[in-house]
Amino acid sequence: MNNSITPDIFYIGQDDADIRLFESQYVTPDGMCYNSYLIMDEKIAIMDTSDSRTLETWKTDLAAALAGRQPDYLVVHHLEPDHASGIADVVAMYPGIHVVCTAKAAQMLPLYFENPSVVENVLTVKEGDTLSLGKHQLTFVMAPMVHWPEVMMTYDSTDKVLFSADGFGKFGVIEADLDDWACEARRYYFNICGKYGAPVSAVIKKAAALEIQQILPLHGPILKDEMLAEALRLYSIWSSYGVEAEGVFVAYASIHGCTKVAAEKLAEILKAKGCKKVSVADLCREDQAEAIEDAFKYGKIVLAASSYDAGLFPPMYDFIHHLQIKAWQNREVALIENGSWAPSAGRVMKEMLGEMKNVTLKGEVVTLKGRMKESDIPALEALADAILQ
Repeated sequence: MNNSITPDIFYIGQDDADIRLFESQYVTPDGMCYNSYLIMDEKIAIMDTSDSRTLETWKTDLAAALAGRQPDYLVVHHLEPDHASGIADVVAMYPGIHVVCTAKAAQMLPLYFENPSVVENVLTVKEGDTLSLGKHQLTFVMAPMVHWPEVMMTYDSTDKVLFSADGFGKFGVIEADLDDWACEARRYYFNICGKYGAPVSAVIKKAAALEIQQILPLHGPILKDEMLAEALRLYSIWSSYGVEAEGVFVAYASIHGCTKVAAEKLAEILKAKGCKKVSVADLCREDQAEAIEDAFKYGKIVLAASSYDAGLFPPMYDFIHHLQIKAWQNREVALIENGSWAPSAGRVMKEMLGEMKNVTLKGEVVTLKGRMKESDIPALEALADAILQ
């Protein structure tokens, strides 16, 4: 990408094209980027560092961009190691540099860096504090629990830029899939920030009071123009646990394929009854993060699972557990269970869903015993009617 974002702000982030499992759990076929920026003014501010996987290249790029000048500040928006691994290196390379962060981040620095010099020149900031670089005026916006407690964002009123920490990020390298930002941004948001809708909403309200022309996140592309407006619109929906798209998501966990047949039959019935969008996921074989994304995207969901050890088949149990810890809510759910002699999946799914906020069960649980039969189809038809009401 062009390293010049504005006349004074430069991109020094790094692509990690080879990483295939971000945070040891999220599939990243297009890799990942660790964004970092440099504001060149009378005083110079480095905005975050990089992950250890790309740190050496980042340091080389930083030195080249500085062209011999001494940076004054290292602004730390988020202490997670994919953004902050270089803090100790920067302090060693540029003695006297001030590390600018929240009070909570200052408390957490020793958790990651044992060198006492890292905390010697820490400048803690709070909501509304400002820092002048000369022409550029930085205002700090607290963003606790988006998605760690020490997070903040920074607004540059001169160039009308918001440095948004992990907010408004996406999976992929810096220029991957720019035409379909929402797809990977949605999967990123709900799997990483999904639990923290209220804190995200609070930050969006703060952002609404600012004149923003560009958002510079720690992951993914820089957002501006139509992409910026769309990102703000979607984040408003996502953070309030609203429904983004009309449709039904059918997620199934099938041991020998019998439950799969029933789930696919229900999807066929839903389409025949006029449902324009039916998304189907095999929880045993497909990316769970994609399934979580669809569970948040649509307002109606069907869970179909086999019984297992007098309980619930583990892939479905794990999926619902992930929905629980991501604060999934405000949805309508229909259930299909399968159990050859003692069906138990429906009971466990009901118990788990009962612990969630504003989750409404629709219709009667459809119970299959073994393979789906013609006699089971009327019950699937009735379930489709209930979920489409």
